[in-house]
Amino acid sequence: MTIELRVLRPSEWDEWYQGLTLAFGGIPQSPEKAALIREITDFDRSLAAWDGAECVGSAGSFGMQVTVPGGGLAPMAGVTMVSVSSTHRRRGVLTSMMRRQLDDIRAWGEPLAVLTASEPVIYGRFGYGAAASLIRADIDTARVRLELPEGTESVRIRKIPAKDALAECEPVYARQVPVRPGMIVRLPGWDRLQYLDAPEDRQGTSHLQTVLAERDGRTTGYALFRIRPGWEDAGPKGRVEIQDIQADDPASYAALCRYVLSIDLTSVVSMSNRPVDDPWQSLISDIRRCNVRVQDSLHVRLVEVGAALEARTYRTPVDVVLEVADAFCPWNEGRWRLTGDAKGASCERTSDAADLSLSVRELGAVYLGGSSLAELAAAGRVRELRRGALAEASVAFGSDTAPWGPHDI
Repeated sequence: MTIELRVLRPSEWDEWYQGLTLAFGGIPQSPEKAALIREITDFDRSLAAWDGAECVGSAGSFGMQVTVPGGGLAPMAGVTMVSVSSTHRRRGVLTSMMRRQLDDIRAWGEPLAVLTASEPVIYGRFGYGAAASLIRADIDTARVRLELPEGTESVRIRKIPAKDALAECEPVYARQVPVRPGMIVRLPGWDRLQYLDAPEDRQGTSHLQTVLAERDGRTTGYALFRIRPGWEDAGPKGRVEIQDIQADDPASYAALCRYVLSIDLTSVVSMSNRPVDDPWQSLISDIRRCNVRVQDSLHVRLVEVGAALEARTYRTPVDVVLEVADAFCPWNEGRWRLTGDAKGASCERTSDAADLSLSVRELGAVYLGGSSLAELAAAGRVRELRRGALAEASVAFGSDTAPWGPHDI
């Protein structure tokens, strides 16, 4: 069997997207959502695998920018739309697409590839490391209270129509991008996708609802959510399902939390994707009543080790030689001297003796500051070759703010 791998043609999009939809369960998209996804598809960056006239694989990416430790923006490839038909598994289709895609990303001059994985076990063999986590929670609003910070009472909460959400909320999102590693700058069209209230996304819930936090006549935060009605013999038992909350300051954030935790006819607030250091955990009176779960989020792949490590800054001064293994992208293999601090960094090839030995997967896992080299060393995935180098580098790679990826890729 011969599989042809080529760049997607606009005339092939319908079949390509149908195959992708089937691979993810086969639930059809509404015409409005499908049209928007087609509009934002970058055909030059989309790959299709063909077995004759049948599309059996897909992989796409978008040229984006991501916040890195230190608050700067680094070019990245946002990898998405990866699928292989169930009839063509274990035949090298995915490997061939990953090979072509990483070669292309390197040629485009993007030092990082970032994705969210439907099945995390797949991507480690291609050099991706789990670089950020998220938490999910179900807050029992009948059993907890909030300890509100000063200024909360001065925040006004206002409902707005869905048609106004994009214009009001996106400036708030944009202001949060430099604050946290992993935040992604929206591309044109992607903003509309965040507020599209497609019927297939409701699954028994209400339409998408939006409230704003306002201080001194200025929008300082927003919450996007849906209501899932529920009843039992004792009365209403509805659920508030949070899609996103963003705020400029603690008081605005707390006011939004108070609002969603007190919506009539509900008893649970579900958080489906929040950072591991999300402030609501410090506002709540009893975290045990919140059923908090941790899950992997962003997976990062260093496409060009030197350029990627130079794109971020480091929490403390560091001067370390890294012995990097990367069988899938061999141009990264060898020794790299990383020197840097909070102002900038340099990473160049060297023949000096190595201080730490690791693979590119471990570098991806620690790149945003969400995991530590010391943690990976304890698991046997990083080796210390110079005494003291591990502690030095582990602290330097850290981030005061936990990385998080709220932007769907």
